Amino acid sequence: MLLIDLDPQGNASTGLGIPRSERSPGSYEFLLGLSPLGDCVRASQIPGLSVMPASVSLAGAEIELIDLERREHRFADVLEAEDGEARRRWNTILVDCPPSLGLVTLNALVAVDAVLVALQAEFLALEGIGALSTTVERIKKRLNPRLHIAGIVLTMVDRRNTLSQQVEADVRGHFGDLVFGTTIPRNVRIAEAPSHGLPVLIYDNACAGSQAYILLASEFIRRRRTAAEAAHQQASHEPVT
Repeated sequence: MLLIDLDPQGNASTGLGIPRSERSPGSYEFLLGLSPLGDCVRASQIPGLSVMPASVSLAGAEIELIDLERREHRFADVLEAEDGEARRRWNTILVDCPPSLGLVTLNALVAVDAVLVALQAEFLALEGIGALSTTVERIKKRLNPRLHIAGIVLTMVDRRNTLSQQVEADVRGHFGDLVFGTTIPRNVRIAEAPSHGLPVLIYDNACAGSQAYILLASEFIRRRRTAAEAAHQQASHEPVT
């Protein structure tokens, strides 16, 4: 699996223990075609997981992309470069996007097949997911017909908080089965882990946050398997022309 950090803040890179001094070349250079894939990828502490880190240089990519040809397709194009090496080397590629709908995020949405939405269980986050849903539909119609929302994960859930419970009820009522059954609770060990340069699953495997992420991963895999089986069945019943 490959994790590509496309967020200039580089939180995913920090959480996987990649020092800021070792993040270049990374996703900025890869996105703009300045460095090949092999130079931009690092091994992580987790077996089977590679990471393409983000540096602060990525913050300037929004401006640099404006005048380029196929500016919305730059990320998709570089992923398919070198005879599609990235997709051949890794059967799953995760892209961590910034929390804004700029050109960098647009590039990611044009390149990927599905969006996994992490939604904080607070009222203002509901407005953001509405805008994201509209954006995904527009991109699907105009730029990437494969794109869809694979699911919504409620994070920082505090079931002692009435507002948190109300937000969860509203999201489930509106989006139905798109919302994962597993929720991620507020947990101090999750907050502490990045400061140690470790994923929470390594920092404290037994904490409530880690256990929730393990359950989420299991649910995500089940959903992917079910979706793949449904797609296969549909394809097998399509008439041959």
